[in-house]
Amino acid sequence: MSLSGDQMELREEDIRKHYDAAVAMLDGFDHTPRIAKAVEAALPERSAGIGTRRRFRSTTPGLVTRSTARPEGVHLVARIEGADGDDPLVSPLQAQVLHGVRRALAIALAVGENFAEASGLSDLKRSNLGGSLDAARKAEFGELLAAEALAVLHVFGNAASYLIAPHLGEVQVEVGEVEEILTDNAPLALHGVLWELDQDLAALASDEARCVAVVCAFAEQLMEKVALRAQGAARLEAFTGARWRVEADGLTIDGFAPASKGKGSTLTMAFKKPNEVVGNHIAKYQAMKLAKMLIAYDFDRKLNPFAEMGGFIFTFMGDGAPGTGKTTLIQMMAGMVNDYCLVAGYPFRYQNFGIDNIDSYQGKSGQNAKAFMTNVLDPTVIGFGTIDDIDQIAGKRGDRQSSAGQQEVTAVFMEAFAGANTVVRGNATFGMFSNYPENVDDALRQRAGARFLVDGPQTREDYIDILNLLMGKNHAIPLGAHEAFAAQEIKKAVAASFESYNRPQEPGLLNVFDRVNAEVGQLDTIAKMGTYLKAIQQADPRFTGRAIKNITDAVKVRAMDFELPDEWMENPELFLFKSYEAKKDMIGELRVPITPEMVIQEINRYADSEFRYADKSDEVAIENAVRDMGRMEEAKKRYLEGKG
Repeated sequence: MSLSGDQMELREEDIRKHYDAAVAMLDGFDHTPRIAKAVEAALPERSAGIGTRRRFRSTTPGLVTRSTARPEGVHLVARIEGADGDDPLVSPLQAQVLHGVRRALAIALAVGENFAEASGLSDLKRSNLGGSLDAARKAEFGELLAAEALAVLHVFGNAASYLIAPHLGEVQVEVGEVEEILTDNAPLALHGVLWELDQDLAALASDEARCVAVVCAFAEQLMEKVALRAQGAARLEAFTGARWRVEADGLTIDGFAPASKGKGSTLTMAFKKPNEVVGNHIAKYQAMKLAKMLIAYDFDRKLNPFAEMGGFIFTFMGDGAPGTGKTTLIQMMAGMVNDYCLVAGYPFRYQNFGIDNIDSYQGKSGQNAKAFMTNVLDPTVIGFGTIDDIDQIAGKRGDRQSSAGQQEVTAVFMEAFAGANTVVRGNATFGMFSNYPENVDDALRQRAGARFLVDGPQTREDYIDILNLLMGKNHAIPLGAHEAFAAQEIKKAVAASFESYNRPQEPGLLNVFDRVNAEVGQLDTIAKMGTYLKAIQQADPRFTGRAIKNITDAVKVRAMDFELPDEWMENPELFLFKSYEAKKDMIGELRVPITPEMVIQEINRYADSEFRYADKSDEVAIENAVRDMGRMEEAKKRYLEGKG
């Protein structure tokens, strides 16, 4: 039955008739591997979630036609049921995995049958079976069998990933490249990948959570490998030119494009309320605004009105001394987005990229960084990605002390944050945090569109508030002459913070500001502001065109200097569930005009941070040099004393 002009229904009866064949494959079959190598035993892991099952790979996959390996019985039902140790009963999660794999196999076989009918392969199979296949058509027959095998393999991986991914927990595993890709025919192709899946489960699935993770990771790797193989394959038009819809699962099969189902992550962090973030007024205010901006994303249009109108913060950097509240800020923003998503029923995915993602294996760190970006940018979820201690994770280019893994990560982040293929949909944002931002590569740091100075409590009132907060309620000490948290009233505090940037705060930038003001007068025109920017660039050559873009983006954010009303977040019908155009109009009515004061404040805020980084970097370098010289002098002194 046709659902639309370009989409066909994959009927339920056509899927279910393949259940017996799918169960037979899961129950048991023999397979002699041609390309991949069998794992003799479950091997120890080199680090959390990273498998070690393949140490040797064939350098010419596909050329090996004979194997001396013993045919091994593959019993996936028993393998999956045994993933929880000695428990004799099948758990609900194990049953979900088995049902998902069976369903994926049946869908793949049904699509293969459709492909065979549409391409004429069915007729050729019948002729070949009857011994009447024309010799002139044998090459075509072989090409169509290979095309069917590739289509069936990709659909199996696609459907398995789609059906089982909702059961994933926080456990992640790395299964490596799928090798046993055979294209003689579809049944043999499925036997090959199921044999390899069984090998992965034997090596990595030590419990049921890891069993789910292995199946999903394997399905993703299978899709990637098959899609690459398909680029050079012939006679795939009957597969790539059709779209099938499995209504019962909500699954759409569109050639070699992976289907996706928005799935959030289960968060275990301790969320913080805005009043529990003391000081850091601008950072807190912008984080609160950004949390609401993210929720304005339109899942049908795959675009956020804020991203189209300007004012959406795609990347930001929070820097400050240790203990000033960077982690608390992350907990606050993640908690707000999580709560908004729960109300709206949106999937929310939070992920942190930490130092444990840097791997000693060449290329692995870059792969981890790409996977991190892909997970957070998934257009079917609201994403928030953080990179804590980015100065330790991403290396400076040309720095001999940076590892190859750190250099890989830097390259991936630079391309993802502002590369030729970067698309900002407005469903995800990335925060980079550091105690030492001067140690971050200049070009990567400048890809942070917004700067959050996380300087912690500053005033007497701030210190009273944070002491009062952390002391809790289990004491009888009176508060005294102080109104608790009055100084943290966000609008009043933010207005004062922004006004403080009417003049720069860094001495080096202040000199430039005063000199330009003396020359051209008050900076109230575009021409005068441009003169100021050029003077900053002369003082700091790193102040390039990208800096100007970040400043103008920050100004556009200020034009959106309003909070979406809380009732819009509490009742999704008022805003979140409206059409894209309606959301855009509602946001447009709240937008405020851009003033010269806004522009000057944002120039000073951004340039202050660059001068601060440069001053710190120079000071650190000088201190290190002085320390090294002192050590050398002391070493010489002790050496001469020892000789004497």
